[in-house]
Amino acid sequence: MKILTGAQIRELDKYTIEHEPIASIDLMERAARAITAAIQQQWPQGTPVVVFAGPGNNGGDALAVSRMLVEKGYTVDVYLFNVHGHLSDECAKNRDRLINDGLIHHFTEVSTNFDPPKLTEQTLIIDGLFGSGLNKPLEGGFASLVKYINQSPARVVSIDVPSGLMTEDNIGVSHKAVVRADVTLTLQMKKLVMFFADCQQYLGVVRVLDIRLSKEYIKSIPSAYSTVEADLVRQMMLHRDDFAHKGMMGSALLIAGSEGMAGAAVLATRACIRSGVGKVTTLTPRCNYVIMQMSVPEAIVHPDSENYYSEAISTEEYNAVGIGPGLGRDEGSALALMSQLQQTQCPVVLDADALNMLGSHGMWISQLPDNMIMTPHPRELDRLAGTASHSEGERLAVARDMAENLRAYIMLKGHYTALCMPDGSVMFNTTGNSGMATAGSGDVLTGIITGLLARGYSRKNACVVGMYLHGLAGDIAAQRVGKESLVASDIIAALPDAFKALY
Repeated sequence: MKILTGAQIRELDKYTIEHEPIASIDLMERAARAITAAIQQQWPQGTPVVVFAGPGNNGGDALAVSRMLVEKGYTVDVYLFNVHGHLSDECAKNRDRLINDGLIHHFTEVSTNFDPPKLTEQTLIIDGLFGSGLNKPLEGGFASLVKYINQSPARVVSIDVPSGLMTEDNIGVSHKAVVRADVTLTLQMKKLVMFFADCQQYLGVVRVLDIRLSKEYIKSIPSAYSTVEADLVRQMMLHRDDFAHKGMMGSALLIAGSEGMAGAAVLATRACIRSGVGKVTTLTPRCNYVIMQMSVPEAIVHPDSENYYSEAISTEEYNAVGIGPGLGRDEGSALALMSQLQQTQCPVVLDADALNMLGSHGMWISQLPDNMIMTPHPRELDRLAGTASHSEGERLAVARDMAENLRAYIMLKGHYTALCMPDGSVMFNTTGNSGMATAGSGDVLTGIITGLLARGYSRKNACVVGMYLHGLAGDIAAQRVGKESLVASDIIAALPDAFKALY
């Protein structure tokens, strides 16, 4: 599913109005009906409602919702902020409709001084101050109003996006100047900002309301951002030939583990084997040899001569290589890593300590071969980039630029893992849960992607299918054991069911 920018959403509105065709005021009415129905589902008729409406179309939506709630029997107080003496056409029309109906409990059009209403625990606030068209942080009186809303005990429903939050870039936005909603009723589709971890504090529960904007336009418009859905993953899945043998199913090499970190090698290897590959070899320090042989009897173990990764090996017989889980950061390992990358021709996945070693040798990053797959968590990305990002939006931009510049696939891990690709496009994963925030989960992901690459998936498809499978297995595991008790090996145990769900 595509994710459109704020500018594209405005173009989508315009296209729908012109080609449905439908008048702008009637499209606003359609949106208001959907919002009103969603509010009715959650809050009973006796709930006192206070509406804060801005001067634009978001305010027009809020005024239309106010009228509809009044018609449904709700007691509604409305505050329309018109401090510059100018309302959008639709906002002005809905103001007049609301006043002319004569049913509103209390209506105030604020132009100068504002006497704020009392907000109690029973009050429902409808935030219709500013929507997806906002292009600068709130300040002055509007920032003070937002602070007043956030300090109240009332529950808050925001229309489209919480006021003060911009749809893409929120660098420089004060957290005090953004409404903290309990529920966000967003129109037609999620906005990019809704995929960022640091913005979840403002969104509350996000519900997407279908207001029947043009599907034709959505299909035709190019978008750099999209989400990964089950149907797309099913189209990418490879099917096993009935006469296949292990030699046809690919051979994977994992370079993982160090003294005290054998578990990372075990988890990555188990996950790799569970991903359909014909054969897995794990290069690990000699101190982990017995542990590996006993823990993963299906794997071939290639012990390093030292108790750390000390020397690159030939990869001619392998179809994919995964490097990094629990590898440690010995300087000898760093040198072996670069030597390995320079001589490896098959697809490579870099994770964990492989990324940390690259980050500590900044000049090496520019020497990486094209089409590397890297799976950093946020701090690992910051180390790779050599700078600390101030927001999730900024961090995504860094990852996206890095993917383009290095011609790499960078999988920025998080609740909505973002796959940044060499062509500048970004795909957000839609599976997974907070129970997967546990040691070893990333090692499992590395094993899955490496296995899929060796199995014959393209780099892009291995990343897309891999992150979706990883999250889906985590969701299945959470259903079995709960989020609190979930550990990385539970994700591996759920992989068979995740595969079955997609075939």
